[in-house]
Amino acid sequence: MVARPTASEAEAHQLDEALPGHRELFHVPPADGGRYTETAYLAGNSLGLQPRATLAELTQDLSDWSRFGVEGHHDAVRPWLGYHRLLTEPAARLVGALPEETVVMNSLTVNLHLLMVSFYRPQGERTQIVIEDSAFPSDSYAVRSHVRFRGLDPDQAVTRLRPRPVEDCLRTEDVVDFLNRQGHTVALMLLGGVNYLTGELMDIPAITAAGHAAGATVGWDLAHAAGNVPLHLHNWDVDFAAWCSYKYLNSGPGALSGVFIHQRHVTERGLQRLEGWWSTDAATRFRMEPVSRPPATADAWAISNPPILAMGPVRTSLELFDTVGMAALRGRSEKLTGYLEGLLDAITHTRPLTLITPRDPQRRGAQLSLRVGRTSAADLARRLRHEHGVVADAREPDIIRLAPVPLYSTFHDCWRAADALAHCVPGER
Repeated sequence: MVARPTASEAEAHQLDEALPGHRELFHVPPADGGRYTETAYLAGNSLGLQPRATLAELTQDLSDWSRFGVEGHHDAVRPWLGYHRLLTEPAARLVGALPEETVVMNSLTVNLHLLMVSFYRPQGERTQIVIEDSAFPSDSYAVRSHVRFRGLDPDQAVTRLRPRPVEDCLRTEDVVDFLNRQGHTVALMLLGGVNYLTGELMDIPAITAAGHAAGATVGWDLAHAAGNVPLHLHNWDVDFAAWCSYKYLNSGPGALSGVFIHQRHVTERGLQRLEGWWSTDAATRFRMEPVSRPPATADAWAISNPPILAMGPVRTSLELFDTVGMAALRGRSEKLTGYLEGLLDAITHTRPLTLITPRDPQRRGAQLSLRVGRTSAADLARRLRHEHGVVADAREPDIIRLAPVPLYSTFHDCWRAADALAHCVPGER
């Protein structure tokens, strides 16, 4: 007999009636297995679901292209020439920034490279870029290649911070201790705000302050934090940050990235920066002058003509976040994730499943990661999907990630995930 989650399915439905989210605003994929019509979609930390409003609004942009041709730059319903500015203020609100500190452009790793051009400034003994050992591989590749581009050896100039032995998460006090001891060698700290593997939310203000006290520049990859947890980048004195828009921000596969650059840097003369057509002041752009006149805003880091059809879904999503609000989403997120944690606790103590995400709600976002024994994470994810209609996310060799996204996930989704795990992972006799 299979041990089931202690909470009943009826109780999950009751919680959904009492604490509804906004599932009706999204397209939820049909289940690929199991006894339910819709998928229990718990992979929004990898790719968010499509908002129902996206298609109509993107169709409007396409229609304007067919109707106006090049004149759509001025005559479209949302004129293309200033389209990118429609994203600036809502993106700034989302991450706790000033509009002049924010721009949406390119993809995430491209933006990290552009930012490192400005903010990785090795000099003397201060040459290190510090990342977490479990950083997303793209970040590892980016910093190593950037160090090589500067003529340095990445095996010497990239420091990877590891958790304590037998622990999975990097403690804030250990990061601060490292900076107290080795900060004089650090040119740039570049950590993930929420770790993609463990779901740990780093103490961004504390680490930023410690990095600055050590004389280092501090930047953040917020791919798993933007739209997931409340952020206050300006007040936290972060030097720069970048995030993608296809996870919690639901803007589509490979969607554009957001960038934050603190106000003190956007007005800093002499800061190195790569430039292009969109880096110059909009008021003088069509004078076609050979020398750029960058504005004193994050727009100075933009390079190319904004891709309107890629910006549309980001704008649509940001309007949702403006309407619902991060405070309300964070409150619902903590309830959903806490509920899922309780369900998992009821089954993991008799199974080779170990929760590696911090149990303190203040140290995590909308993700719980489980280490799986006696089977591969990918095989387990396939069974969850095809046998139970539960879409989870596998990170080989042994991590299953479950993300109850507060915009569209339900308590019943959480119950289904725990129930499916109970069926797919045999208990120990």
